[in-house]
Amino acid sequence: MKYTTDFIKYLLILSILISVTTKLTAQELQNHEYPRGDMRIMFYNVENLFDVYDDSLKTDEDFTPEGAKHWTPSKYQKKLFNISKVITAVGQWEYPELVGMCEIENRFVLEELLKRTALKNFNYRIIHKDSPDNRGIDVALLYRSDRFTPIDFEPVKVRFPFDANKPTRDILYVKGKTYTNDTLHIFVNHWPSRWGGQMATDEKRMYAASVVKRKTDSLFKAERNPKIIVIGDLNDYPQNNSLVEVLEAQTKFDDIKDRKLYNLAFYLQESKGKGSHKHEGEWGVLDQIIVSGFLLNSKSNLSSTIDDAHVFEAPFLLEPDLTYTGFITYRTYIGMTYHDGFADHLPVYIDLWLKK
Repeated sequence: MKYTTDFIKYLLILSILISVTTKLTAQELQNHEYPRGDMRIMFYNVENLFDVYDDSLKTDEDFTPEGAKHWTPSKYQKKLFNISKVITAVGQWEYPELVGMCEIENRFVLEELLKRTALKNFNYRIIHKDSPDNRGIDVALLYRSDRFTPIDFEPVKVRFPFDANKPTRDILYVKGKTYTNDTLHIFVNHWPSRWGGQMATDEKRMYAASVVKRKTDSLFKAERNPKIIVIGDLNDYPQNNSLVEVLEAQTKFDDIKDRKLYNLAFYLQESKGKGSHKHEGEWGVLDQIIVSGFLLNSKSNLSSTIDDAHVFEAPFLLEPDLTYTGFITYRTYIGMTYHDGFADHLPVYIDLWLKK
């Protein structure tokens, strides 16, 4: 490849930098720590993790050195470092057991993330499958092999019967066994964007929700009390029709039923005033955590509560909002201008606790 020599040189430099700069200070984590559960599961929209090479089968030309965004090896390597720093910080001294991600170009960038950063020391493995998205952005799940053992996985296709010529990202389904001997069903999502307007694109997100609904319904039929976790950037808010009417994710928590889905993002947004993404001055939770009611049942061997879901809003992920008030996410790009930040979304995570 044309940039192989420079690419290898930058990777060697990155390895040296990582060895001396991956430790986070207490100040960076101050006021953003919660008691860590026995398992921590996070999701992060990493904002376009692309390599620097042109894939002739995808529309990724912008993310090349000659492209509109002048995406160079050094910028790419800084991006890898930033993502590893976020995962480290969310873990609070012990890395998350499961890391759902979206806006990943391919398996190669995930392998680089695990080989060339501090994540290489924590037994992470990759579950990923190329999806038919035209831009080449996928979803993926990283798992710590000492804490989670996959049993099965499936890239669930989302084929719009009303727009067959515009494919979208797969939904990644993973079934696995935890080190506590509990079986988890994980769905990693990145639903169609609102580009072109919310109403014009609403039908696509409703359809994506129906795909998840069919899969979760089949689990409820097949198992007595499945432990289901739906995570991802849904490009809708918890109160939107795709979540409330199609997926039937419950937003009231006073009488939890084992065999229903509950949207903890609704609680984060409406009761705690949190947000993972800011649009036109307003924070909202696009990156959601939805669980089956049995996971909120304290009788379960591995369980959680509505207060165990969080938005990770560490200061280093934010900067002053010069257009509106308060703060906004510290991004990698603003339009076509390189901004040297992290991502346009904040991570979210949930803790699970082993019954004592």
